[in-house]
Amino acid sequence: MNPTKFVSRLTRKSRSNFFYAFLCLPRPQREALYAVYAFCRIVDDAVDVGQDQPAKRKELDRWRGEIAQVFDGSPTHPAAQRLQAAVKLFPIPREALNEIIAGVEMDLDRSTYKTFDDLYPYCYRVASAVGLCCIEIFGYSDVRAREYAVNLGVALQLTNIMRDVQPDALAGRVYLPQDDLDRFGVAAGDLAAGRYTPEFLSLMQHQAARARDYYERAWTALPRSD
Repeated sequence: MNPTKFVSRLTRKSRSNFFYAFLCLPRPQREALYAVYAFCRIVDDAVDVGQDQPAKRKELDRWRGEIAQVFDGSPTHPAAQRLQAAVKLFPIPREALNEIIAGVEMDLDRSTYKTFDDLYPYCYRVASAVGLCCIEIFGYSDVRAREYAVNLGVALQLTNIMRDVQPDALAGRVYLPQDDLDRFGVAAGDLAAGRYTPEFLSLMQHQAARARDYYERAWTALPRSD
């Protein structure tokens, strides 16, 4: 299949607002962003779909090999082929792409986080690293844009965690720091059961305040020139 058509169709089929949000961009930027999105979608699905843990790790390792070929050889997967075309036009960082793989792999290694400091690397890998890829495609004139991307990524991931708190808990994953659950007297079972208690409300207000703090950090870091 044509790599460009593959990533465009995958992005459209995902029902993500990314497909429509980027339609107004010049074609080279739009197609590069679709390539990054397709890569993220594929490696995330590699962990979320199925039950065979060794097979999931093998697939992520295969994608590490694809990323190596994106920069140094001839990738075989159509999404990786389109990503190779993108990195020839834009300085998408290889390290960030590998961090994304490392981030989704964390879901194979753990299902809870003791503190926010434990959770931060996950947020950085699955969200901030994506932002660091995207800003190279959008373009920027001030390196502080990277700080903006990192903080915005953490803010967005914390928002995603709040949005999905019950379905994640039902799937056996609790991303809210255990220290916070203990502090507010909420158990993982309460999250799975959807118990909307005063304790749960206080817990989520605390999480929202943390996310807002990172949105503010991002806004403060964003260079006016960009």
